[in-house]
Amino acid sequence: MRIHHLNLGSMREIESLDGRPAAPAVCHALLIETPTSGLVLVEAGLGLDDVAEPDEMLEREWTELVQPLLSPAETAVRQVAALGHDPRDVRHIVLTHLDVDHSGGLPDFPDAQVHVMEAELEDAIGQAPNRRYRPGHWAHSPKWVTYPGTGTRWLGVDGVRSLAGLSENILLVPLEGHTRGHAGVAVDDGGRWLLHAGDAYFYHGELDRQPQPHPLMDLVQVSAQVDPERRVSSQERLRSLAHDHGVAVFSAHDPWELSDYIR
Repeated sequence: MRIHHLNLGSMREIESLDGRPAAPAVCHALLIETPTSGLVLVEAGLGLDDVAEPDEMLEREWTELVQPLLSPAETAVRQVAALGHDPRDVRHIVLTHLDVDHSGGLPDFPDAQVHVMEAELEDAIGQAPNRRYRPGHWAHSPKWVTYPGTGTRWLGVDGVRSLAGLSENILLVPLEGHTRGHAGVAVDDGGRWLLHAGDAYFYHGELDRQPQPHPLMDLVQVSAQVDPERRVSSQERLRSLAHDHGVAVFSAHDPWELSDYIR
């Protein structure tokens, strides 16, 4: 499989704690070219409707806080086309969760199957509209494929799921806490596992053996968490995967992690 790392939505600039230049927060996503299942998009970022009608599609307080760039060129549908693909070939979208900045591109791929944890979809449908979940992102009635919180054991993590219609090179990994149905997405990159951890953590220093949170980004993640104990447990799980099993872990919004993959 060929894997592309994309930014599906630049946000407000943040400072690094380790001497690297300040950079805008990102919406880190993956586009995976598979041999038998077409294109697979991991995360949907912000979409064309968000860019064109932010007052209607996005929550105003969220927009004021994160200051999204709202560029059509950063949407997944435009980047898929720029890579020479037909957006209709995106047959699967795998989401870590349904927060506004992770699901906005869904309407741009109306025929794709959308894979998400069952608990996440239940909460999104039940709570929207609010600052977190925006019903306009699924008003087109996506082809949902949902998964319960049970599964097999993978590298010491329980409840891991393979995905319907996809090979076992792509897995859903439970990482609850940020939301009740939050999950990571593991992808076999030909000899090593990548793990898109979504919003299970926000800054690369949190993966250190002695975690170093980012003051601003930590405020965001603490204010958004639904289960503090499970969020902390999920981060401990990620440190074990990174340090004990050699998994390449990255999060959704850290710009310095993304830059390491697109050099």
